[in-house]
Amino acid sequence: MANPTMQTGEPLVQQTVHVVEDDEQFRISLIDQLESLGIHALGFDAALDFFSQASQDAGGCILLDVRLPDLNGIEFQKELKTRGYDLPVVFMTAHGDVTTSVNAMKAGAVDFLPKPLQRHEVVEAIKTAFTIDRERQTQRAYRKEILERAATLTPREVQIIGLVVSGLMNKQIAFELGISEIMVKLHRGRAMKKMRAASLAELVRQFEYLSH
Repeated sequence: MANPTMQTGEPLVQQTVHVVEDDEQFRISLIDQLESLGIHALGFDAALDFFSQASQDAGGCILLDVRLPDLNGIEFQKELKTRGYDLPVVFMTAHGDVTTSVNAMKAGAVDFLPKPLQRHEVVEAIKTAFTIDRERQTQRAYRKEILERAATLTPREVQIIGLVVSGLMNKQIAFELGISEIMVKLHRGRAMKKMRAASLAELVRQFEYLSH
């Protein structure tokens, strides 16, 4: 489904590269390189270290070593979803193979970078991941805003809007609920105003968006 135009008053979260790598020297060096390019970065030496410190509302992406002391990269990727994180993942490995990279990409990884890392490849992968993250942040903020608007609707307005979105005409809704068509129009108008929907099509998009 195509996303509607999303404009929210809520600022987006700062984007940070979360480097999950057990090789301390490599991790520190990579973070220093990213910081020198103006890219904010944080380091974690294991999966559990990340999960104990990183917020579920964090923005940015994860640069993830495939081989960690506690979880491997694919397991980590699954655990992210289980724990409610929505950060794009870029894999790094000195031991990459076709099967692992294919599984990672199928699971939604942005890229799979072989070590030693090439700076331009890392930067391009981060740019792509940040773009994906920004879109996800915007979607979450938009969904939150739509939920807040929907929470202001009365039970009758919710009932009528539900029937409107299902495709019923005002006359059909009036018959269905046993009320006058004028009352249907009144409730419908108030609901659309509360939802800030300028048209029926926009209202339908809002409710479709909430259902995903």
